[in-house]
Amino acid sequence: MKKFFSRNITSAGRWMRAVLGLVLLIGGIIAVRQIAWLGVVLLASAGLVLFEAARGWCFLRACGIKTKL
Repeated sequence: MKKFFSRNITSAGRWMRAVLGLVLLIGGIIAVRQIAWLGVVLLASAGLVLFEAARGWCFLRACGIKTKL
């Protein structure tokens, strides 16, 4: 399990995920007032993406899928 969570993205990928996480977080906060289920999905996605940015880890890469960043 330790190898699964090892760092696998560069600093450019971390920045991209951090920006995406903030966008999802803002969208989730706005959406939770209008459509509750969509807001919850966006907030959960923001949490995962921000975790990826903080950890330097990409879930898709850990599963063997190639990504550009």
